[in-house]
Amino acid sequence: MTGEPSQAAVAGTHPEPHGGAIASKLNWLRAGVLGANDGIVSTAGLVVGVAAASASRDTLLTAGVAGLIAGAASMAMGEYVSVSTQRDAERALLAKERRELADEPEDELRELAALYRAKGLSGATAHAVAVELTAHDALSAHAEAELGIDPDQLVSPWHAAASSAVSFIMGALLPLIAIVLPPPELRVPVTVLAVLAALALTGAVSAALGGAGRLRATVRVMCGGAAAMAVTYAVGEVIGALM
Repeated sequence: MTGEPSQAAVAGTHPEPHGGAIASKLNWLRAGVLGANDGIVSTAGLVVGVAAASASRDTLLTAGVAGLIAGAASMAMGEYVSVSTQRDAERALLAKERRELADEPEDELRELAALYRAKGLSGATAHAVAVELTAHDALSAHAEAELGIDPDQLVSPWHAAASSAVSFIMGALLPLIAIVLPPPELRVPVTVLAVLAALALTGAVSAALGGAGRLRATVRVMCGGAAAMAVTYAVGEVIGALM
């Protein structure tokens, strides 16, 4: 029996996810890794700087927890505002597209066909595709082709805020624990080693998600974290000597 394969057969042959869903998940994962990286570097810089000025475990714990809470709150608020702005812009574009589809359906159909011709389809095929997609779901067809937006998968500012806060906290806990558990003479060396190891991991994961070279990305992240800790430690030494 000849003919085109059914959708179920195609799905069985190619079980992997396609389209914007997998890209969206990768973006969230990448944002989580970067949030954790920010938590590691900022908290490590803070506690190492304080450790250079004071040997008190209570002082270190207070400063570290305060930095963790402030950083998580800042990350969450920043993501919420940023993603809310993006979502508002997407909604405005979709509302404009709805009006145009209602007021000028023929012009919109020609515009959609032109977009598919620009992608390499013949005029007849582009027109047929535009007609079929418009009949199925005109808004989704135009939103995807013209705007790159999926109306059913708009970004959530609350999800973004929660993801950023949680990833920051998870990253910040490592240097905080590393600085308060060892004896005073080992606090800074243990923290530096733990932070560099964690940064090597986040750098490798970020590179893998982005398809970049792992060695260069890992070295770059580790050097940045080491520089941040060196600067804050030096500042802490100066402040401690002046106190």
